[in-house]
Amino acid sequence: MKWYENGVIRQQWMLLLLILVMCLIQGFQMFGPEGADDRFMAVPLEVTTSWQAVRSGDATIDDGSTFLTLISNTFLHGGASHLVFNLLFLWIFAALAVELLGTRWMLVVYFLTAVSGSLGHILLNPYESHQLLGASGVVMGFEGLYLGMAVRWRLPDPHVFPIARPIPPVNLVVLTVIGISFDYYQLVERFQSNVAYGAHLGGFIVGLFMACFVVPRPGLAEKR
Repeated sequence: MKWYENGVIRQQWMLLLLILVMCLIQGFQMFGPEGADDRFMAVPLEVTTSWQAVRSGDATIDDGSTFLTLISNTFLHGGASHLVFNLLFLWIFAALAVELLGTRWMLVVYFLTAVSGSLGHILLNPYESHQLLGASGVVMGFEGLYLGMAVRWRLPDPHVFPIARPIPPVNLVVLTVIGISFDYYQLVERFQSNVAYGAHLGGFIVGLFMACFVVPRPGLAEKR
């Protein structure tokens, strides 16, 4: 199958650009100056402190920069395997968002779930000084979006390159449910891990909310 068949590049150019940016940033993280990416990672304690400064009326420009890390951290990853795993699922579910809703909605969902995913982790760990990075909260946001749309409407079989044949929507729904159930179990049982399960849940909840109450019915979808 060629990339130009079905207009893959023409339809998904913005998503491909986001993926390219993440890959270039990963290269900089690996080969650039050590620690140069630290200021773009979200640190729960710093975000909490900046929020307290806003509430007390003592906020500065530096506090604004701290809040921007709620988004910037999603473009960073802890290594090649972390990047590849996240990009695989980001491609599948974000590409479905583009197919069904268009590029603008995909970007809206990306940035909203980036913030909600980061906040989900920070709310559960408000005074931790560890660094948060990775697009997994965004990935779960798109999974929540697809799950909500699949429950709300009858969706067409998705065609996501390079998958050779259409996949029944129920298969992707099952994959999503298994993933979020595992995250919830890990969070409830308080397993010690470097995985930000709170970010997964924060992104998923907002993605699901948008599917249920915000996004319009896709033109290719049918009412149930």
